[in-house]
Amino acid sequence: MTNNNTESTISMINLQQQYAQQQIEIDQAIAQVLHRGDFINGLEVKVFETQLAKYTQANNVIACANGTDALQLALMTLGIGLGDEVIIPAFAYASVAEVVLLLGATPVFVDIENEYFFIDVTKIKKAITAKTKAIIAVHLFGQTGNLAGLIDIAVEYNLFLIEDNAQALGASYTIDNQTNFLGNWGHIGCTSFFPTKNLGCFGDGGAVFTDLADFEYKIRMIASHGQLVKYQHDLVGINSRLDTLQAAILNVRLKYLGQQQKHKANVYKYYISQLACVEEIILPKTNPNGQPAWHQFTLQVKNGKRDALKSFLSKKQIPSMVYYHIPLPAQAAYKTAAYKAGNFPIAQQCAASVLSLPMHPTLSKPQMDAIIDGIKEFYHG
Repeated sequence: MTNNNTESTISMINLQQQYAQQQIEIDQAIAQVLHRGDFINGLEVKVFETQLAKYTQANNVIACANGTDALQLALMTLGIGLGDEVIIPAFAYASVAEVVLLLGATPVFVDIENEYFFIDVTKIKKAITAKTKAIIAVHLFGQTGNLAGLIDIAVEYNLFLIEDNAQALGASYTIDNQTNFLGNWGHIGCTSFFPTKNLGCFGDGGAVFTDLADFEYKIRMIASHGQLVKYQHDLVGINSRLDTLQAAILNVRLKYLGQQQKHKANVYKYYISQLACVEEIILPKTNPNGQPAWHQFTLQVKNGKRDALKSFLSKKQIPSMVYYHIPLPAQAAYKTAAYKAGNFPIAQQCAASVLSLPMHPTLSKPQMDAIIDGIKEFYHG
């Protein structure tokens, strides 16, 4: 591997370069908010909700403070609380378990399948009890799983379906020749605008999606201290608002999201074509029923060599990340007395083998070649 300047500056996600490409528009948008002074619930927030709804073909988009709040708002809107059970995947980010527990409900973990890192639909029915009220589907790494099967179970058992779309904004799924963006298939969808996400702001931000007008009304009320009329509190709520400055930034960045997603799709194809010969790794797959958003390019490293490969790449100044090295049921905060190490074999396998490579809209071919060459060198010398 040559060691030129382009390759030596590889990053997991190059936020500085993305900002530089949009700097004039972003700086102008920020300046307009500063001059108006409408920092809370300002003009740009409503504009962003409208533009994001148009982009995702959602009926209602409610901006909020972050992706975790989006999940909490969804659960509160559905009345989830003490004594209720919510089915969630055993391999995901902590927020899905966190919000369930904070509301006094119980997370019920179900193992995932290892093709698309999606909750294993074949194992859900055994987890359903009389206390089960909802399922949270996590579209991990921007991929799509067996959403059709999950919807069938939710309908059969009269359960609410929440989509955690924090990593898959822009991804779509097709059922019976009907294609819709992820986040729109369930009763409520949630997303995050954390800076590293597909659509990221310059701080924290999130949004909730719903096609149901009653839910939209309730979500807005809960997100604003349980009020729609100032100082008239009809529900117990929280304070979860997207800052106007962040909305202004997101309005600019949203214009480039489609273009960036196309670039990331090309990165995915190039990785696949060049790494297919490496038998010691399992490459991510594309669900034939879905169009992924490729938030991460996450492969699985065979034979317990994940950490060795990660260390080898790091020495060559090639970054990589492990999302997530401990399954949720094994986390100290969420572990119950009923937990046994062998209960979630696929989640445990993935936690020990997954490795995410750089995947962002400014990644160049020389940088990709450096990453690919590094992996091949580790295995083949």
